[in-house]
Amino acid sequence: MTAPQLSFKALRRVVIAAAVGNVIEWYDFYIFGSLAAILSVQFFAQGTSGAALIKTVGTFTAGFLIRPFGAFLFGRIGDLVGRKYTFLITLSGMGLSTALIGLVPSYAKIGALAGVLLLLLRLIQGLCLGGEYGGAITYVAEYAPDEKRGYYTGWLQTSPTLGIVVSLAVIIATREILGTTAWAAWGWRIPFLLSLVMVAIAIYIRLQLQETPIFQAIKAKGQTATNPWREAFLSENIKYVVIASIVVIGEGVVWYSGQFWAYYFLQQVMKPDVLRPAVITGIALLLATPSLIFFGWLSDRIGRKPIILAGFFLAAVTYYPLYTALGNAANPANINYPVAVIIVAIMVSYVGMVYGPIGAFLAEYFPARIRYTSVSVPYHIGNGWGGGLVPVITTAAYLSTHSLGNALLYPIIVPSVAFLLSLFLMPETRKISIWQPAEVRAGARG
Repeated sequence: MTAPQLSFKALRRVVIAAAVGNVIEWYDFYIFGSLAAILSVQFFAQGTSGAALIKTVGTFTAGFLIRPFGAFLFGRIGDLVGRKYTFLITLSGMGLSTALIGLVPSYAKIGALAGVLLLLLRLIQGLCLGGEYGGAITYVAEYAPDEKRGYYTGWLQTSPTLGIVVSLAVIIATREILGTTAWAAWGWRIPFLLSLVMVAIAIYIRLQLQETPIFQAIKAKGQTATNPWREAFLSENIKYVVIASIVVIGEGVVWYSGQFWAYYFLQQVMKPDVLRPAVITGIALLLATPSLIFFGWLSDRIGRKPIILAGFFLAAVTYYPLYTALGNAANPANINYPVAVIIVAIMVSYVGMVYGPIGAFLAEYFPARIRYTSVSVPYHIGNGWGGGLVPVITTAAYLSTHSLGNALLYPIIVPSVAFLLSLFLMPETRKISIWQPAEVRAGARG
């Protein structure tokens, strides 16, 4: 099997089609987190200080925790049926559940059932996302040439960050257009309802895609997996799944600590007006998002491993001074916008280091017949469980102790451990060709 000789224009179309759905799915996923403060008022009883917010953050986190189960479910479908149709299903489910959140009656109208319905829809979001992103990584990686896989998957890795930027932009625009009174009463529902329009556009774009050449080839030869779960998790491959999960857990914690908890920190700890955290975070994300592409490109030249390990190390040793400086710069009495933006952008650049090369690493690490399953499950264990716990652990730690050091223990310890373990366990996959037969590739996996 040889790599398809696609033009730059054709490869760009593949990346855009895969990424546009991801941007919208992550918009759906993060609109919830961005509106945590107002959702806590709308859907939960107001008890002791911070209790409703912690319940909302917990509901937000539940969507992360269920993601590996979506990876199990949709990964199997993706390896049996194909990459294209699987992530059409997940995109549709994500959009519908997000729109329905915008229609759920408030706690004042239906009591505790409001919180239950919110949790149910959040779980559906998590299940669908569990099948979406591994499919998108696999799809792009199976089109990209070996020598440029980090670069092209690096472009795809910008989609979650851009999804956050879009969610922040929609929130800011809607609130400014409607005014604070209408926004608080009903306007906050509009960003959720807009998801239906965005998803319809993404589905149309994705319907233009073809199945990947690798999947078409193995399907034509009758080489697709008959039981992807057994081959992925009840064979020697489980060792590679565990190693990949360790790497991705470290990556996930750096990702959510460096960009999402930065927003939470500004919003819930520093407590300026509602727009300032969105403006600071949004500008920083736009400035630092190219780092995902840059480090994906650089990994094609010097390797996936050294860049990812450098990201773990820098995050572990600099988070405390960076967050301390961010707290000083974002003092509500005298916010220093340029300094605050630069600090968040630095932390997002760490995300670029660990996240830019991760898609190429995962795709190269696993064989085509079980790639969707084997990529999706470690990815969502790491980002769903490892990274997904960051908002609730850090927020709860800060609210209970009012200590920045305590809040940052989890974001510092996990990348430190991931660095040490990955140093010895993680192989370098840059020179592994996904077009080689599985038996040829096996020795290069470590």
